[in-house]
Amino acid sequence: MRATALYSAAGTLLLSTLTAAPADSTPGVPGAAELHGTAVAAARAGERGIDFGTCPAAEDLPSTVRCGTVSVPLDYARPDGRQIKLTVSRVPASHKDPHNSKRRVPRQGSLVYNPGGPGGSGMYFPLIGVLPEWKRLAAAYDLVGYAPRGVGRSAPLSCEDPKTFLEAPTQAPTYPSESYKKERVARAKAYARGCARRAGDALRHYTSLNNARDLDVLRAALGESRLTFMGASYGTYLGALYAGLFPSHVRRMVFDAAVNPDPEQVWYGNNLAQSAAFEGRWQDFREWAARHDDVYGLGGTADEVLRSYEKAAARLAAKPAGGKVGPGQLQGAFLSAGYYDDYWPHRAQALSAYLKGDPQPLIEQAGPHPEAAAEAENSHAVYMAVECNDAPWPTQWKVWDRDNTRLARVAPFETWDNVWTNLPCAYWLAPRQQALDVRTGAGEVPGTLILAAERDAASPYQGALELHRRLSGSVLVTERDAGAHGIGGGPNPCVNGYLDSYLLEGRLPVRRAACAPHPEPKPRAAR
Repeated sequence: MRATALYSAAGTLLLSTLTAAPADSTPGVPGAAELHGTAVAAARAGERGIDFGTCPAAEDLPSTVRCGTVSVPLDYARPDGRQIKLTVSRVPASHKDPHNSKRRVPRQGSLVYNPGGPGGSGMYFPLIGVLPEWKRLAAAYDLVGYAPRGVGRSAPLSCEDPKTFLEAPTQAPTYPSESYKKERVARAKAYARGCARRAGDALRHYTSLNNARDLDVLRAALGESRLTFMGASYGTYLGALYAGLFPSHVRRMVFDAAVNPDPEQVWYGNNLAQSAAFEGRWQDFREWAARHDDVYGLGGTADEVLRSYEKAAARLAAKPAGGKVGPGQLQGAFLSAGYYDDYWPHRAQALSAYLKGDPQPLIEQAGPHPEAAAEAENSHAVYMAVECNDAPWPTQWKVWDRDNTRLARVAPFETWDNVWTNLPCAYWLAPRQQALDVRTGAGEVPGTLILAAERDAASPYQGALELHRRLSGSVLVTERDAGAHGIGGGPNPCVNGYLDSYLLEGRLPVRRAACAPHPEPKPRAAR
């Protein structure tokens, strides 16, 4: 269940409900040690606050953004034990009304953002306030981003040498052979061993539950009695956990591109659903390209566009473009187009140019970037640790093989790529947890806002419906016939109207609302 960090247009001291327990134990109420540890850490953070200052050069942030750190226990059962520091970024509320220069907008507090992943960093989030769609929110809120535990400079996690992480070129067989499967199983086992070896005993503490506890410590460090939060993709699961664990600490919460919180779907089932949904989004792209055959020449039907793609993949398998773009890199580039339709013109143009003899656009868009290898490896390591630790996974290859062989018959585009990404969880060496049964009762938390695009593939729409069902008082706003992964603060003014009304005034529609889709992208002529 991967997700990009930001929308591409932009860019309680007492716990409640059930907590996770090791997979071989009986679920119960939160342990006294974790309860006490969370209280201790939040109280300390509230006293110390965050000393914001110039951001380290490694963060690559402008001087308008200020950075600091907050300390949290690695293990909440031992609050006086090892501490790790989470990096935090902030731009204070501007107080400037974008529609009335004479009006000073009162500050409402901090708006904390998590971009998802898991493994994504929100350190760049405060920069979003310069965009027109975000200026009203930036006037009223301090925009706060952070790097969750394990990410970036927040006690960074690593599972393998970054130099080997961005291997290229690679293959991407739609129907892999038995020998290829055996090779990938061996690699998954090696990766799981690498994570255990490099992280040691700390590996077990990279979990969604600890991420939610960290979020409450961050809330206290910011001086907020209640949290105003916006999470995207996996960030919605984190927010839902927080709402279940700390209901009295919730002020306002936005869940953008909600993942399915059903414990039976976390995370193996969610990845199967995601692979199925990407097939529909891949079809959407091909239909769009076919409508613009006069521009791209990829074919006048979705099937013809598919044949153009397969022709390119076959060529790349025989001779990688620039020596580094093979079928795996091609598939990865077009997978990103399944997240955001504003990539569509670029990908179609690159594919068209390649088939006409110019590989450079494809190399630029799909080729590996060695300078980003360390960041990419770190993000992937956190993703694996959190998802593998969070819940039970099938531990027998025959289960993965059976389920995905069946699925690949109807959804070949992303199915096996998703398997290879997540397969180390089958051989994980840290203890598993049982996923939390997230739900809130009437009046337990203030009204919350769920945003979802109907054809989102990375977070299929069923997840938004399920979260809406589980969070009493939530309101679901749907962008119809659209598939961007994350719609808040993007190009749809209808969606942004609901977002602004909720975060600025606390107003929500009744139960559900819908918006027409944002305009589809315009074609870009091939060079």
